[in-house]
Amino acid sequence: MFLDPPSRTDNLSEGGSGSGSPGTLGMPTRTSGLRTIDDLGTIAGRRVLVRFDLNVPLADGCVVDDTRIRLALPTIEALRERGADLLILAHLGRPKDREPSLTLRPVADHLSELLGEEVILAADMTDIPDGELVMLENIRYERGETANDPRLALRLAALGDAYVNDAFGAAHRAHASTEGIVHHIRRSAAGPLFEREVETLTSILGDPARPLVAVLGGAKVTDKIGVIERFLEVADAVLIGGGMSYPFLAAQGHPVGDSLCDPAGIEVARRVLEHPAHVGRLHLPTDLILADRFSAEADVRIAGIDIEDGWMGLDIGPQTREEFAHVIAAAGTVFWNGPVGAFEMEPFAGGTRAMAAAVADTEAITVVGGGDSIAALTQFGLHEQVTHLCTGGGAALEFIEGRTLPGCFALAH
Repeated sequence: MFLDPPSRTDNLSEGGSGSGSPGTLGMPTRTSGLRTIDDLGTIAGRRVLVRFDLNVPLADGCVVDDTRIRLALPTIEALRERGADLLILAHLGRPKDREPSLTLRPVADHLSELLGEEVILAADMTDIPDGELVMLENIRYERGETANDPRLALRLAALGDAYVNDAFGAAHRAHASTEGIVHHIRRSAAGPLFEREVETLTSILGDPARPLVAVLGGAKVTDKIGVIERFLEVADAVLIGGGMSYPFLAAQGHPVGDSLCDPAGIEVARRVLEHPAHVGRLHLPTDLILADRFSAEADVRIAGIDIEDGWMGLDIGPQTREEFAHVIAAAGTVFWNGPVGAFEMEPFAGGTRAMAAAVADTEAITVVGGGDSIAALTQFGLHEQVTHLCTGGGAALEFIEGRTLPGCFALAH
């Protein structure tokens, strides 16, 4: 797993500065002034609270995928090189109380193994032990975290001398540990990974290497309509697959059988299709992998885009894979978010595998976001062959839509 992007990211915005338009994006960028760890001043001998996104999958009390933990390592090393002691803040899941199954103990243990030294886990905020590396138990165990309670934010701020947010994946949430704390601590900054996420996405939207190709999949078109419309404004091609493609096919008058297709999505898709500026940019499947039920043991066949009753589309077909891969191969920049089929089941993994291979093989700048897309890359052994893994799926999509992310805005000069 690489931690630094390949050298080709040096050309992320070959045509210009790549700074984009902060007014359009509603986001701070390097140009508009994200504070970084270089702005913290002297932190030697000081305790720095650092917020990471360590919301990793667990099984039997062990970390299943440590991508997010490994991506935190450079920031930990950078702060410790400056002589700081660290108090790590992170969340796991959405606990309603102090649920033992959502303890950060496995995460602390795994991080200890990666660093080769102990990461002490503090059970709660009332007794934080001394140490160079301490992790506070699941921050969402604390009442008021998700409500951004200023009293909790003030208590958190009192635990350290400075604050660093390197959890871009939580930047779209105004929580006590991501936004509120900034108002109560004297020194605060974005971490290197956070900064890189913002700069990468800003470059994609502002001045990318062309052609810019967006590959968008997932379940529901209504969840990503803002992202689709944004890319149809700035991208040269938008490739749609997965469950979100069926409302578009239905809006074109094609029967979709038993495929996932909500009525609200059809209306949204129809609006997109009727926009004259979108003609020629939007690419939809031309063939599909159909099944008679949602099961790895289902009867499966290749078909066109007219789906009979009793059948459902669960993957893009071989012709579509070839067409999409051809567009990706000619790209200058590729952004991929969302699988194009039910890749967890082998009969329906071919389309997503083909997209992963195309993204890995292209000479373009490649940015992959969203847990499922990153999981697919990892499953197919291609996660080291992309330029940038964007750990903040929801945050990245809101950024692309042009929304202001509270965790970013709080760290702007």
